[in-house]
Amino acid sequence: MSTKIKVLYVDDEENNLMSFKACFRIKYHVFIAISALDALVVLEKNPDIQVVITDQRMPEITGVEFLKKLVDLHPFPIRIMLTGFANFEDTVDAVNLGKIFAYLNKPWEEPLLDETIQKAIAKFAEEEEIRTKAKRTDAAERSADQMEFILRQELLS
Repeated sequence: MSTKIKVLYVDDEENNLMSFKACFRIKYHVFIAISALDALVVLEKNPDIQVVITDQRMPEITGVEFLKKLVDLHPFPIRIMLTGFANFEDTVDAVNLGKIFAYLNKPWEEPLLDETIQKAIAKFAEEEEIRTKAKRTDAAERSADQMEFILRQELLS
């Protein structure tokens, strides 16, 4: 049994959510949220989501504000911004504050969005491998420190 990649799509327009789910539900394990606040709840329940896609213009908080929270609360998913109203300031904020991987225009085209998701998944896998190697290195360093301590104790006794 293969495990599907988990993708969360956040948009305040229900039609967009349903379209996304219809297009990608077979290929990915799709989660949807009608607001940034709902998305944070989904992420709390599913911390292993690998890709998060969000609209920029939403009520309550913008996509950039949501992504900024995401960086602090759930730093590992790869972030993609979608917007129908691109402006330079939003783009800069998305990159600098939301640490996005990609910025796409709405309405999205299925092949381009799928290609972007595939690249995001590859990026997630690379970063996960780095995190795993860092954990192994830390564990090896702790073991070496413990061995050194034991050897020093034996030499002193």
